[in-house]
Amino acid sequence: MEHIKEFEKLIEEFSRLQYIKPSSLPGIDLYMDQVTTFMDEKLAHAKRYPDDKILTKTMINNYTKNALLPPSEKKKYTKEHMLLLIYIYYLKNILPINDIQTLLAPLEEHYFGKNGDFGLSDIYREVVSMETQMFRPFYKDILRKVEKAEQTFTDRPEDEQEYLQIFSMVCMLAFDVYLKKQMIETIVDDLREKENEAAAEKKRAAKETLKKETVKKNS
Repeated sequence: MEHIKEFEKLIEEFSRLQYIKPSSLPGIDLYMDQVTTFMDEKLAHAKRYPDDKILTKTMINNYTKNALLPPSEKKKYTKEHMLLLIYIYYLKNILPINDIQTLLAPLEEHYFGKNGDFGLSDIYREVVSMETQMFRPFYKDILRKVEKAEQTFTDRPEDEQEYLQIFSMVCMLAFDVYLKKQMIETIVDDLREKENEAAAEKKRAAKETLKKETVKKNS
């Protein structure tokens, strides 16, 4: 059975999936209820089931507690808070919280709250631009996998082929995801190691400075 047309329709649906455009981000700070409403409306297409929650108050509080998200400012969340929440939403589907924290920590440290300078909004625009350019290669890769799957189990009875070929397709997609997840985890682990080394070096430097000041004071 040919599945190419079916997957072409599926891919076409994915190509129409909305993402939160930089220009659609609110220009004013929002209260928590407004944040959850905004995210639920803008990412409604990503729900697998209608009752799924994109973002809740509990999630936001947990993100803040786990240092994924800076605290609100007078109970309001800025555009930069929103950008971090968008990253968290997508990353949590493939990474544990501690990995996301490692990945986002430099963003918060170096680019959060940079008014008039290069900041999170600039990074988000660049990332979105890059991701939209990746769809055509993704489209071609999926069709190659469909064609490959249709070459499997051709010796089986026709009533078995459809399921077995779909199973082959799912396995190829799953393996692709597995490899990419392994690569992401390796990158995050390397980033964490570098951050730990930098923190240790900073601590050693502080101790050395304190030691010198103590010797100078006692001499």
